[in-house]
Amino acid sequence: MEEEKNRLNSLIEIRHVPSLPGCTHLSRITKFLGEIDREAWLRFFIALLGLVFSFGFAILSSSFRDEGNLWGTAITASLALLTAGIVGLTTVPYLAKRVALERVRVAVRYDLTREGLVYLAVVMIIAIAALNTGNNLLFIVVAAMLAAVLVSGIASTVVLLGLKLDVVIPEHVFAGKPFISTVYLRNQGRIPSFSVSVVPQKPPARRKWKWQPATLGIPPFRPPERQWFRIPDLQLRPLAPRRSEPAILGHPVYFPYLGRQRSESAAVELNFLRRGRYVQNGLGLATRFPFSFLTKTRIVPFERELIVLPAVEPTEEFLTILPALRGEFEVFVAGRGYDLYRLREFSAGDPARHIDWKATARAQTVMVREFTREDERKLRIVFDNPAPGCVSEDAYEASVRLGASLAWHFADGSTDLSFCAPGFAGPQDALGFLRYLAVIEPAEPLVLESLSSGNAYNLIITARQRGSIPTQLWTNSYFIFIGEKR
Repeated sequence: MEEEKNRLNSLIEIRHVPSLPGCTHLSRITKFLGEIDREAWLRFFIALLGLVFSFGFAILSSSFRDEGNLWGTAITASLALLTAGIVGLTTVPYLAKRVALERVRVAVRYDLTREGLVYLAVVMIIAIAALNTGNNLLFIVVAAMLAAVLVSGIASTVVLLGLKLDVVIPEHVFAGKPFISTVYLRNQGRIPSFSVSVVPQKPPARRKWKWQPATLGIPPFRPPERQWFRIPDLQLRPLAPRRSEPAILGHPVYFPYLGRQRSESAAVELNFLRRGRYVQNGLGLATRFPFSFLTKTRIVPFERELIVLPAVEPTEEFLTILPALRGEFEVFVAGRGYDLYRLREFSAGDPARHIDWKATARAQTVMVREFTREDERKLRIVFDNPAPGCVSEDAYEASVRLGASLAWHFADGSTDLSFCAPGFAGPQDALGFLRYLAVIEPAEPLVLESLSSGNAYNLIITARQRGSIPTQLWTNSYFIFIGEKR
């Protein structure tokens, strides 16, 4: 009985040991495995295996040639060249991008064209024929064709050297409204450049799975609270999808010729259909010159952010709301009871209720009363941002466009305009409010409860139910309910 008790106590002590001596080394190994580039190492071993097969086929080809087996020599020699060619085209460029020289790795990108692929296939066929027949003329032809590839690479590199890029974009851009952007390219080199295109940088390939650290309990069949100890482990887990901002320049801009020490410009018409933030993290200068075997792209550091404002074009809903809003706003301004400032003659546009009939009879002309603060028109536009899932995406975008259109319409200088929205801390002007609406997303509404009464007329865009509106806001506010048909 005593021995059984001692054995149980020893198990309990093991269970509470935080880590065993070997767990520290295992943790370091786990950390090292999590930091290495698994895809690069996998391609390296696959390439190594392919070269081993290519070497084996080459040895078999020599054996078949010594035996006089023509078909065996042709097949094995072709397989050796084909295997080596596949490794050279698929693995070597990928591994070359991961060299320690960051400047060389990032500066240039190579893409094999369809013409280049056909050309290399012809080179390979002629090389196989040269190996099988031993014809020296065929070896000379292969050498000349490979030299053409080398010359093409050198010429394209020289063409891209000394080029300086700049892009001019308007400061304020509205969704759905085309605008002109200008791309400037200057050749600071000593020789001309031919057939250069300004292209958007390709987004980096993102792995769908990632090795993430986890824990492994001992024994694994017991629940966590009854395991003796836990050791680090690696698990392959899917990566969460990442939302990326769209690029500003999405299409290539072509420059056929650029003289030395000369600048050229190209006007590009852009049109962003949706509001939001557009980011350009890099541009490339690409060329196929001179033989179109490769598309060589030199990556140019270029970071630019563009906020596309919501559309402010009058919509059918805007034209329906505006007359009623103006009527209620004019009644609110006219009925505020300010002090009399002076009497003056009637002019076109003066309301009839301001006519002073006694003064008119004395002066024998129509006289109107002018008040001290008659022209002070204060309007506050309130965007009560609805919660996620409260309204449909189309209704939400329509409300954002409507708020932007109303802000742009009343920003004519005749109205003291202010804005209120969740998280809005920008300048109290129309452009600041439009920039806020450009990147807004659904969130919990917290505006109406903290809205002060003040002496301004409120234009409130909200998705709340009518019964949930604070009572004090009905007297000095005009409500637009998101998703409600008019």
